[in-house]
Order: sequence, then structure tokens, then C-alpha cells
Amino acid sequence: MIRVRDLHFRHKGMKTPVLKGVEFDVARGEVMTVLGPNGSGKTTLFRCLMGSWRPDRGEVLLGGTSIQGIRRTGIARLVSVVPQDHEPPFPYSSFEVVLTGRASHVGFFSSPSSRDRDAAMQAMQAMGVEALAERPYTQISGGERQMVLIARCLAQEVPVMLLDEPTSHLDFRNQVVVLSRVRSIVKENDMTAVMTLHDPNLALLFSDRVLMLNSGSVLARGKPREVITKENLKAVYGLDVEFLSGNGVEMVCPKTGNWSEP
Repeated sequence: MIRVRDLHFRHKGMKTPVLKGVEFDVARGEVMTVLGPNGSGKTTLFRCLMGSWRPDRGEVLLGGTSIQGIRRTGIARLVSVVPQDHEPPFPYSSFEVVLTGRASHVGFFSSPSSRDRDAAMQAMQAMGVEALAERPYTQISGGERQMVLIARCLAQEVPVMLLDEPTSHLDFRNQVVVLSRVRSIVKENDMTAVMTLHDPNLALLFSDRVLMLNSGSVLARGKPREVITKENLKAVYGLDVEFLSGNGVEMVCPKTGNWSEP
């Protein structure tokens, strides 16, 4: 569903490009995680996937159509976004936040229909947060907010979901709960999801594909265990790691004493 070809991006007035020849494919029913250190180009890549920023060269294809030729209203019917941080300007109820996902389905001078309200409630039920419907979004926990934002994406009824560090500010349990639900939703609805993460272990557990960026270039891409290797983690993060196995699961563990203070 998503194809990125030879993507280059440079901020105006800057000599060094942020993205350099990035390429990858993500099919329907797949979750792809973008890994890389701070400053590797993850956020810039996301803004290009959203159509917010225009690359200097290359293209982003959604279902075979270049995003550069799609109007903003058209993009909203194809792509939903779960931002890293979200603070609404007013204390909307959680249901009202989810209902905003129906904006692309509502006419400019129209109000949400019963169909829109039903879709919003069904999305909250799918995420298991219907009990939060009347609670102010500003007064629920970080994990609950992420689930509500994912419900908003579901209510939008689009094939592509982008999640920018969906586990930031979440405790260990909520990280697992949120990513488990994202993966289930993508599979159940035959969607395509791209998310950025910092933890390679979460990428191993919840991804179908991994894209590893380093200084704006693709260091590796492919299946999680093919990309998340000792050599690649050393090259990107400067850490020596070991892989520990148990119950059919491999986890990354930094070798003690092989890092230094920045």
C-alpha cells in the first residue's frame, strides 16, 4: 500500500540533507517500524509520508498514486495519524476526540451524522475504551489517550495509519497493550501501519518489517530479525549487544559496561 522511492529531503537554507535516497515498501496487513537514533530523519520521513512536507526528490506512493498529486482532503481519506504528543485546545470528551476522525467524511457546512457518531463509538468499542466516552480527554492517562487516538484513526476509516512514537510517556504495561492492539487492528482491518519506536525489543515483538535509519540513509530494511542485528545496532547506536532467547522469543540486551556517558 505504501511505496517510497529515492526520497531526498533538505530543509531550506541547510546544506546537509535530512533524508538521502530512502526506499521501502509496506503492504496491506503489515506493521513496519522505523528505528534510528535522534536526528536520523524519522520525523522528517513521517512528515513526507503525511504529505505535510514535499521532498526534494523521489516520491511517496499510496496505493500506486503519488501523494504529491493528492489534495489534503484526499490524503485525509487515505492516511490517519497518531501523533507523539496531543493536547487539545479545549477539554473535549474522549468521544468528541474520536469523532474528529470523521472530519473527512463530513461536508464543510454539515454536522456529524448518526452514521459518523456510530462509527466513532464502534471505534472506541474496538479499542476497549468506550467507558471513557464522556470523560474529558485531558483527564485520562497517557495509555488511555493513545488508545483514544488510535480509535480516532479507526473512526477515520482509512487504509494507512502512521504512529509517531506511540509508546512515548507510557509505562511498560501500556506499551505492550497499545502495540498489541495496533497490531491486531492492522491485521483485522487489512490496514497498513508505519510507526517510529526507540526500543528494538518492541520492534522485534510487534513488527512485520523494520526500516533502520542512520543519518538520513537506510542502513537496513526487511524482517525484524534480519535488520535488528548486533552489527546494525553497533553501527547505529554505538552499543555492543547480546541476544537472549527464551520461550521462542529473542530480546536485545546491551553488554554491561560497553557504553559511556554522552
